[in-house]
Amino acid sequence: MATSLKKTEQPLLLDIQNLNIQFKQSDSDTLKKVANNVSFQMTAGECLGLVGESGSGKSVTALSILQLLGDNAVVNVQKMHFLGREIASLSPKALNLLRGGDIAMIFQEPRGALNPLHTIYQQIAEVILLHHKMSKTKIKQRVIELLTKVGLDQPQKRLNHYPHEFSGGQCQRIMIAMALACEPKLLIADEPTTALDVTVQKQVLALLRDLQQTENLAILLISHDLGVVQGLATKVMVMQHGTIVESGTTRTVLTQPKHRYTNALIGTHQKNFLTKTQPSSTTLIDAKGICVRFPLEKNRFFGYKSYLDAVDNVSFTLHANETLGIIGESGSGKTTLAMALLKLQKFQGQLTLLGHDASTLKGKSLAKLRAKIQMVFQDPYSSLNPRMSVQEIITEGLSVHFPDLSIRQQSQKVDDILTEVGLKPSEKSRYPHEFSGGQRQRIAIARALVLNPKIVILDEPTSALDVTTQAQILNLLANIQAKHQLAYLVITHDFNVIQSLCHRVLVLRSGRLIEDANTTELFNAPQKDYTQALIKAATLYQLSPTSKRLAKSDH
Repeated sequence: MATSLKKTEQPLLLDIQNLNIQFKQSDSDTLKKVANNVSFQMTAGECLGLVGESGSGKSVTALSILQLLGDNAVVNVQKMHFLGREIASLSPKALNLLRGGDIAMIFQEPRGALNPLHTIYQQIAEVILLHHKMSKTKIKQRVIELLTKVGLDQPQKRLNHYPHEFSGGQCQRIMIAMALACEPKLLIADEPTTALDVTVQKQVLALLRDLQQTENLAILLISHDLGVVQGLATKVMVMQHGTIVESGTTRTVLTQPKHRYTNALIGTHQKNFLTKTQPSSTTLIDAKGICVRFPLEKNRFFGYKSYLDAVDNVSFTLHANETLGIIGESGSGKTTLAMALLKLQKFQGQLTLLGHDASTLKGKSLAKLRAKIQMVFQDPYSSLNPRMSVQEIITEGLSVHFPDLSIRQQSQKVDDILTEVGLKPSEKSRYPHEFSGGQRQRIAIARALVLNPKIVILDEPTSALDVTTQAQILNLLANIQAKHQLAYLVITHDFNVIQSLCHRVLVLRSGRLIEDANTTELFNAPQKDYTQALIKAATLYQLSPTSKRLAKSDH
């Protein structure tokens, strides 16, 4: 477990007493309470873990510190002091100096937090310029230094790239670099590793631990991953329905939990609860020598002088009723390969989809095939149209692929699929922002399944979900596969998902396929050094409440 200086030797940094947060409901004058008399203190150099299920009030508690809640929020607090200064009543100018300066935040959904119209250099440089006067040369050096520190490959060449040109994990690294730009005293980390692969997760947590110790950085760590909390936090608070139900040292709370809710969280985290179906011999995807290249640098006058081989000569098959996992570090080409399979990305090589040569498919024939190959994206909040109701979101695909269905038939299909994924048909008139993260993921799954596909591509389907919601979603996917005989292609950095759900695993590194093996064989006897390193990194932050502390050699 992470070490820090004794509390008595450290100044009191953050002191919050009796924080209450309510939200005005859009459809009535009533108020919904989401934080109830929350009180806690943090000292310099301390890491405090805040855990609980989705909707328990963790993020809104953190957002209230920087007054980042919406206009519909009603906040009442007895005391909210930062270094002895009341921050609940700061002026907008003083707040802007505090945000990103002494207090920085890593948001849970990096794609939503990054400006799609600005390059990553512009966005990180903007944070630095708001708080420091520096020359352009020094700013550029500082940006490159930050991006190198968080493990982004070739930062010098990618400064002028935009967020959409990076993977989800790479966007999270960029967000962390931006948060650390002005050397804050307090870092609020809202699920900082959910989009990261296991090796980068290890690097980022080691970086945060190093900053905690060398820079005396205090960290408020919001996470559903109890293994990460155990590895980094010195103290833990457990939230349920907006109330702190248990708090104490990390070792005590995770090894001797007193509240039944804490016991339930730990039990769910350790449970392997899925059964696997048996694949058939029918081949649905046959990929041979798939290659995808992206241009990096332009010549002054003609074309490009360098390229990134995002997918480099990858071959594999996917059979009916099979779940094939794809693992690898962020930027290894996992999602790019999926985009190529959907013909949403140009590629070279031979690709046969459901018996059809993909290279000859276009127009109506391609549209007809796409109904049979659906995708559930990594970030349901970004992939669901915020201006469309749930019914409109799910019906959209039906209108395109089944135009002969009447409005009544469409509505019935929406009701049926919502019921199947565990949502109430009565909620179909609501909008995505009115649902929790787990519920939004169910909506995304319903949108894919309503078209009766043969193949579903799942891109990090549980990365942003708490452990109990993860269990529900994975069980849902397993049951749906057994009922409809679906084939899944699962892109994930979560090895628990791989072991629970997948029959076979592909390991990608820098766009190349380096290992293709049965899941059990891969975990028991990995053939490549890279795969061995991935598995070792994955087990580093697995929750083990009975252990007294994590091995010092791993820290």
